[in-house]
Amino acid sequence: MTFDPELLLATLGRHGVEFVVIGGLAATIHGSTLATFDVDVTPRRTRDNLARLSDALTEVNARIRDDAGGAGLRFNHDAASLADVEMWALATDAGDLDLSFLPAGTGGFDDLARDAIRVDIAGITLLVASLADVIRSKEAADREKDRAALPLLRKLLSGVSEPPPSRPPPPT
Repeated sequence: MTFDPELLLATLGRHGVEFVVIGGLAATIHGSTLATFDVDVTPRRTRDNLARLSDALTEVNARIRDDAGGAGLRFNHDAASLADVEMWALATDAGDLDLSFLPAGTGGFDDLARDAIRVDIAGITLLVASLADVIRSKEAADREKDRAALPLLRKLLSGVSEPPPSRPPPPT
């Protein structure tokens, strides 16, 4: 399976799904150099939006991700069933997609959308969680991978950048 975050985001956008990009991809958009291999989003939790989300998930052949790394488990979904679970870990034809309605340390879509930035990617305008909100969520989640990412994210937030590698002066 190929990881194609632009295809995932464009599909959600084409279907009119309202969401905020969170997690590692949001951090990357803010300048993090840490690799990410999935797309994490917080969708707006309204019936109409979840119906559009269900349509988008059908288009990308979403399946429930299994820990064994297989193709995933097919599942029937609609607005009501998507609303019944706080977190969906999905495999799609364009890579892994995590839906988190209430990311750690946040109040969900409205909370994250308030300070989100707008970014044009794949021909659509996306809401991307602010770097401060990404940090807040990673601090609250307190997973090992989040603790490892926090020093770099805090440097990005404070505007401190790493110096470029030293190069010898050009010959004169």
